[in-house]
Amino acid sequence: MSGMRRLRFQERLIDPRSPDRRPRRAAYALPTIFTAGNLFLGFYAMMEAFRGALLTAQASASANGHFRAAAIAIGAAVFLDGLDGRIARLTKTTSDFGREMDSLADVISFGIAPAVLAYAWGIEFAGAPPAPLTIEHLHRAGYFCAFLFLLCGALRLARFNVQVNPVPKNPGRADRKYFVGMPIPAAAGMVASAVYAFVDNGPLQWWLFSAAWLALLGLLSFLMVSTWRYPSFKEVSVLHPRSPLTFVVVSILIYLIWDLSQPVLLGMAVCYALSGIVIRAGGIVRRRMRPTQQEPEHQVG
Repeated sequence: MSGMRRLRFQERLIDPRSPDRRPRRAAYALPTIFTAGNLFLGFYAMMEAFRGALLTAQASASANGHFRAAAIAIGAAVFLDGLDGRIARLTKTTSDFGREMDSLADVISFGIAPAVLAYAWGIEFAGAPPAPLTIEHLHRAGYFCAFLFLLCGALRLARFNVQVNPVPKNPGRADRKYFVGMPIPAAAGMVASAVYAFVDNGPLQWWLFSAAWLALLGLLSFLMVSTWRYPSFKEVSVLHPRSPLTFVVVSILIYLIWDLSQPVLLGMAVCYALSGIVIRAGGIVRRRMRPTQQEPEHQVG
């Protein structure tokens, strides 16, 4: 039954006047609408981060709400970014224009917007570190790490666009699909989920927390440009029937996100960020524990 529904939906998108059964022109607008929504959410996140910073400087109690809105906007952009590609593949409307449009939107929503939010919430209002360091040194380090996050994210997108069937550092099973390096939406989601989880306490003010925040940005930057393997979940299809256990697990996850959104979303982001590190470490351990084949001894005489 699900296959029939899928067939009917795709047939409606076919242009009957096209000899090669190409989709209607209106069908190409479907993924573009989601990409435009992704772009708007990135712009909105930057505006909310700016407003949160201005209100924090004025000691306004409503500043945290704007930082929260910026983090939620980036998280929603991650959700839309996952939909536009699936819709393009479902409707068979993938194109070079859509791919380039999606990359430009990702640079803004998952590169610039998280970098701005990370600096405004985690660095701008931190106290001065102990001598001989000054607050100016911390701010300069914040500029560098935020730009590094943006730069590595842009490099990650450029590599994804030009490479065909890239091979990760430690290839996994042939029937599984993987990302080479941490995807930029996941890195942006890590920043947004951390801000969303701790936003009620206000921007970071202790310099040590800000230093740890800079270390996190540096780690995410490295993971994006690395060749480590990350799960892609592209083989998961919502059109095929699933087992009752899958339905129960998904329902529980949705409830937990609804009721305990801050710790659950942060935990999901941390687990995905650590998955690439764990997979890489596991590959190194397996290679070192694998017995080496010794050459047979040749006796003389």
